[in-house]
Amino acid sequence: MLFGENLKYDLKSSLVVFLVALPLCLGIAIASGAPPMSGLIAGIVGGIVVGSISGSHVSVSGPAAGLTVVVLDSISTLGTFPLFLACLVIAGLIQLGLGLVKAGVLGYYFPHSVIKGMLTAIGLILILKQIPHALGYDKDTMGDEAFYKVMTTIRFQKYGMHLNSIAQEPSSLYL
Repeated sequence: MLFGENLKYDLKSSLVVFLVALPLCLGIAIASGAPPMSGLIAGIVGGIVVGSISGSHVSVSGPAAGLTVVVLDSISTLGTFPLFLACLVIAGLIQLGLGLVKAGVLGYYFPHSVIKGMLTAIGLILILKQIPHALGYDKDTMGDEAFYKVMTTIRFQKYGMHLNSIAQEPSSLYL
């Protein structure tokens, strides 16, 4: 029920979920090389669609950090974000078709070590994307192109002056 006796509690819980999901949606969109607004729209639309279609009272939906690497590589390979979106629509149609023929059982053939390795790599990418910002190097606020240069050379000498300022003012580093 949309307006029931639990509306007061539902509004409180939806605010908490929104406050947790908002930075996650934005962070994953930025880490994927997509515009931040696309992460926000995907989080809102995904939450509404899953909430309305799912029959469960405790279903959780949100951005999938596991796809960060795939999206980043796809956008860079295809060249433009709109072309990536067109491919995404086609992939969604293929997924609907596979769901109709009950092809989800193929997931049982993937070893757990492969899944754990992928999740570890995703965590490392998200952490590495935040290092320039944590050290105060916010020349490019999104960090897209600047991060690739830093990641390929791994030169932390650039950040020496920022580390010195953090040592003098420890409260400037928030985690």
